[in-house]
Amino acid sequence: MTPTKQFLRFCVVGVVGLLVDLSVLYATAWAMGWYAARVLSFIAAATATWWLNRHFTFHDKKQNTHSIWQQYLRYMVSMLGGATLNYSTYVATLHWVHVPGVAALGVALGSCAGLVLNYLSARYFVFKHHS
Repeated sequence: MTPTKQFLRFCVVGVVGLLVDLSVLYATAWAMGWYAARVLSFIAAATATWWLNRHFTFHDKKQNTHSIWQQYLRYMVSMLGGATLNYSTYVATLHWVHVPGVAALGVALGSCAGLVLNYLSARYFVFKHHS
């Protein structure tokens, strides 16, 4: 699969992750607050995108060098850089933008902020081809 096609698939998976993220955020924010709920929603979204990327985006990569749990842990750790950009953008949006739906805007902007770093981490660290 070409890197361009792979990146586009990663983006499609990211949209699904965004929907998971928003769903969990809005379902839990009433109890946890907008900041703590965002941590939980990111973990849920990252878990969903790991599974989808494993089966859809990077399915053609040889994946037998790590157990499924090792791969999941590698994925979650590799997403920390993007998560930092993502969460920082979310917090800045909530702090500085005062419009209805600001949390959804923050999640979307945060997802965009971490996109390239997360893709590169997944492609070259988690799902890299092992000869």
